[in-house]
Amino acid sequence: MAQAEIGIIGGSGLYSMKGLTDVHEVQLETPFGSPSDPYILGTLAGRKVAFLARHGRGHRILPTELNFRANIHGFKQLGVERILSVSAVGSLKEEHKPTEFVIPDQFFDRTKQRISTFFGEGIVAHIAFGDPICPELAQVVAKAGAKAEVVTKSGGTYVCMEGPQFSTKAESNAYRAMGFDLVGMTNLQEAKLAREAEICYVTIAMVTDYDCWHPAHDSVTVEQIVAVLNKNAENAANVVREAVGLLPAGRGCKCGQALAMAIMTAPQAIPEATRSKLELLVGKYLKKAGA
Repeated sequence: MAQAEIGIIGGSGLYSMKGLTDVHEVQLETPFGSPSDPYILGTLAGRKVAFLARHGRGHRILPTELNFRANIHGFKQLGVERILSVSAVGSLKEEHKPTEFVIPDQFFDRTKQRISTFFGEGIVAHIAFGDPICPELAQVVAKAGAKAEVVTKSGGTYVCMEGPQFSTKAESNAYRAMGFDLVGMTNLQEAKLAREAEICYVTIAMVTDYDCWHPAHDSVTVEQIVAVLNKNAENAANVVREAVGLLPAGRGCKCGQALAMAIMTAPQAIPEATRSKLELLVGKYLKKAGA
């Protein structure tokens, strides 16, 4: 039986989830190693949720060091079907102001050192990723933002950079020239892996600054960002709580069948070790194929 139905990933500034009751911690190991932190399980708005601090409590893990596969697989082990991912971002457009929230519907990859698939080692799968965010989940978060009285905008492109350094002015202006809305360091890999795990995923992007392109913000500092993060944290907790309460019991999207037509490898050609490693993700399809 599932220990949680909804996952919450807390980004910079959101290291715990207010309002949780019946709280207990679960330390998991996955076929891909250890997640960032123990999962905090509890009840929120009447639903069973699992919270994970993306960078670990104390913010000790760099974006590039994150074990994205373990984090997402851990949610799958707990029975999670939907993930609300809260993330601090820089704004690339004047219209997205610090303390506002954005629900991006597209990503652009600028990372170089990340593992962002569960597959390989003898099994090939190609998921559809044209629309990387669950539309059903995005609609619920937009409603939750309005209900929580937090400015929450729908749509836009999140460019995911390697970090941990912030952008150069040349990079920031190039992203703006390409029409991107937000810049961050973590959410693309989560979105890819959640889709492979057939988990619905949405980013709640908390704007902290204007990156370095803005004349009045040409030198982003950690101090400036932390000040806005503290303001955003309470708003984020409110939006997440409202979203959890608004989520329908069943899923009406296609995220839960993302692998149905994606596995290319003949079942009999998959190495036994790989089959065992990915049992939680692909087992149902291999059994259906009679393998």
